[in-house]
Amino acid sequence: MTPPQSPGPWTRARTWLQAHPRALDAALAAAVLVCMIVGSFADPGRHGGPKWGTHTPDALSLTLMVLGAGTLVLRRARPMIVLAATGALSLVELVTGDPRTPVAMCAVVALYTVAARTDRSTTWRVALPTMTVLTAAGMLAGPLPWYAQENIAVFAWTGMAAAAGDAVRSRRDFVGAIRERAERAERTREEEARRRVAEERLRIARDLHDVVAHHIALVNVQAGVAAHVMDKRPDQAKEALAHVREASRSALNELRATVGLLRQTGDPEAPTEPAPGLHRLDELVDTFRHAGLPVEVARADHGAPLPAAVDLAAYRIIQEALTNVQKHAGRQAKAEVSVVRVGPDLEVTVLDDGRGQDAPPQDGGGHGLLGMRERVTALGGSCTAGPRYGGGFRVHAILPVQNRARQATEETQTGTRTEPRTQTQTQTQMQTGNRV
Repeated sequence: MTPPQSPGPWTRARTWLQAHPRALDAALAAAVLVCMIVGSFADPGRHGGPKWGTHTPDALSLTLMVLGAGTLVLRRARPMIVLAATGALSLVELVTGDPRTPVAMCAVVALYTVAARTDRSTTWRVALPTMTVLTAAGMLAGPLPWYAQENIAVFAWTGMAAAAGDAVRSRRDFVGAIRERAERAERTREEEARRRVAEERLRIARDLHDVVAHHIALVNVQAGVAAHVMDKRPDQAKEALAHVREASRSALNELRATVGLLRQTGDPEAPTEPAPGLHRLDELVDTFRHAGLPVEVARADHGAPLPAAVDLAAYRIIQEALTNVQKHAGRQAKAEVSVVRVGPDLEVTVLDDGRGQDAPPQDGGGHGLLGMRERVTALGGSCTAGPRYGGGFRVHAILPVQNRARQATEETQTGTRTEPRTQTQTQTQMQTGNRV
């Protein structure tokens, strides 16, 4: 690996000057003073360029040049005051002194600073009077003829200073706007990445909850049955333990498939088993029947293929609802499951006639109903859950099928995405009972 190269002397000097702007202003003021003093010894010639040694500045001109250059040290902190001071010194030189002395150079630098550090309207509100006053003073009150090139030079240099300062300010604002847009785009990408990570974590959490709650509930029921009949009916106890083993194996398989989503690059391949859906509804219902819960199923979905998200959501809703029936409805409860295709929607309903447990659960509830609501809301549907009149519990979910597919197509074509409603907005769609 090549070691990093140290910055050159020019880079170090520029970095130091940027960190000490007052030193840079002092150096600029000294340079302007040197240029003014050197230029004051030259007499501009009409032909052949300037003539040196024919002109010597007087004491007033030297004093005005020193004062004008000295005020430039404060040009960043007080640009308007510095412009007024240098403009006044230049005006004195044009009227009472030798107009060939370039004191107006200080006013040119000050005007550039004002233009570079303010807005355009302020620049021209200040530049036009400065240009007009200095040029008019040289033409009308100075000792030289009004058409002298020194007077024209004052007008030209002040105008170019204002234009150059405005151009520098515009470029700086343009670069700043580009940098701000880049930073905003970077923040937007980071926020989008965090949002996607949060959504994925929430989805995995829902899957883990559904898998664990369903299978552990079945294991708990079958283990209780085995313990109850172990002494008197060992054959039935063996059958219950076989169901416990099967439910445990299914739980491990689904957990392995879900946790496989969290694998990093280079890890062993995750299971390739497809996600569960309504095609496994009979298998799901059989697990509850083996656990002692009578379940009746009625389907009128025409066997039409469903989008993967809708198929998985319908399966998980039925799984969670039947798990709640198994845990909370009581031993004599029965459950009914219906899956009906109504126009562009798929309606899933789970009913039970249970009276509830003799004693309320001690854990205060879980996240089953919340997970169902989040699944349905993410698909743009609605979900209600609550006690039935006369006893029992009802879970009813409406899952859009065609609308969801059309929305996905539109999002792909337009590159937009509709954000799901917040939890507070969707809580009114569900009336929760005392179930997890």
